[in-house]
Amino acid sequence: MYKETNKRSIVKGISWRVVATTTTIIIVYIFFGRLDLAIATGLIESILKVGLYWAHERAWFKIQWGRKKMEPFNLWFTGVPLSGKTTIADAVFKELEKLQIPLERLDSKDIRSVIPDIGFTREDRNRHMHRIGHLIKTLQNNSISTVASFVSPYRESRKAIREMVKNNVIVYVKADIETCKKRDMQGKYEKALKGEYQNFTGVNDIYEAPQYAEIVIDTDSLSVEESVKTIVQYIKKKYIK
Repeated sequence: MYKETNKRSIVKGISWRVVATTTTIIIVYIFFGRLDLAIATGLIESILKVGLYWAHERAWFKIQWGRKKMEPFNLWFTGVPLSGKTTIADAVFKELEKLQIPLERLDSKDIRSVIPDIGFTREDRNRHMHRIGHLIKTLQNNSISTVASFVSPYRESRKAIREMVKNNVIVYVKADIETCKKRDMQGKYEKALKGEYQNFTGVNDIYEAPQYAEIVIDTDSLSVEESVKTIVQYIKKKYIK
């Protein structure tokens, strides 16, 4: 979050006083017809009110009444490979950044490059999800919200994330497997079908679809823009008021 500095408060006061003083000078001149009196009145008023504005501004800065702390949230994008999770999550992150809230982006490929020895068995994936949950929890303790995209194919690992973090919003990104194969420019599905990849979600490993997702996005029927609009509107209504 941003903090209002003394310098900013002073500059805001000066800019306002330029407008207000000009108005005062014009009014005094209209009523008394004396430019010297109008200018003197304007200058005295400006000096006094800049100081009063600064004191008033700093006093309200210290008063907690009427302030509402924004609780951090976690947007958790889940779905089979090439369903559109990363593309939509990236676009949502860019839109939420415009709101100037503390926000971090987490994606499976970035995390796996940092921790390269993560396996793909059910046990490995569940253990990895606990690491991610701990990371998100740490960020939330510092009032930072997160946009996270992980295949996270198992219900037990998604349940663990929900229990570990605050305000967890599951975004289930649905897509037909055949659609995902058509999007696969790197041939991952083909390699998995040939047995070159083991534990590949949707081919030789199961994907357990969420039963209680807060948001469901079907990328076979919704565009990226429509998906982003739906998700951002949900977050604004629920957490950014």
